[in-house]
Amino acid sequence: MDSTEVNKLLAGFLGTCFVIFSVGIVSNALFASPAPEKPGFAIEAQEPTEGGGAAAPAAEAKPIADLLAKANVEAGAAIFKKCQACHSGEKGGPNKVGPDLWDVVDRPVAEHEGFAYSAGMKDFSKGGQEKWTYDNLNHFITSPKKFVKGTAMGFAGLPKDEDRANVIAYLRTLSDSPKPLPQPGASAEAKPAEGAAPAKPAEGAAPAKPAAPAQ
Repeated sequence: MDSTEVNKLLAGFLGTCFVIFSVGIVSNALFASPAPEKPGFAIEAQEPTEGGGAAAPAAEAKPIADLLAKANVEAGAAIFKKCQACHSGEKGGPNKVGPDLWDVVDRPVAEHEGFAYSAGMKDFSKGGQEKWTYDNLNHFITSPKKFVKGTAMGFAGLPKDEDRANVIAYLRTLSDSPKPLPQPGASAEAKPAEGAAPAKPAEGAAPAKPAAPAQ
């Protein structure tokens, strides 16, 4: 191979390299994407807590005393019509799928004569020591199976505060002597721990007066 052919090959190789290099420069200039001075937004992922998922703060339950202060008995009577498939509300009324609910407020739990209660309800009753207070009724009607483990009641519950208060206000009227309403502004009933002594009033504080019965 003479020197002329070698020069031609070198010239072709160099020309090819030049073309490729030139195309690369032009492509970079045309399709360059410089980073913005300020990012549009940043996505920050919250680390899950143990057990999976970030726990949302639980909504504080409203005291039943405050709810009953605004309750509507007529609205509660309308809602109670749905309950009459399983419960009667008359004095001396029959037991159905559930017990008669006449005078149910402050009645001992699982002690209504003639009704066969579930084992879960009997356990909750503690031999009649537990009563259907306004607070217990509120929790039970919210979610029966969650509040009384093992209850046979198939009702899903009333999640709305207003509906529960209206029904409980109506149940209160099913009595010859309706029980006094709790005082608004009081917190939900709290049970002391076993063996704990009752709280003593502050020094110099006057003893609390009993609440006047609702008219």
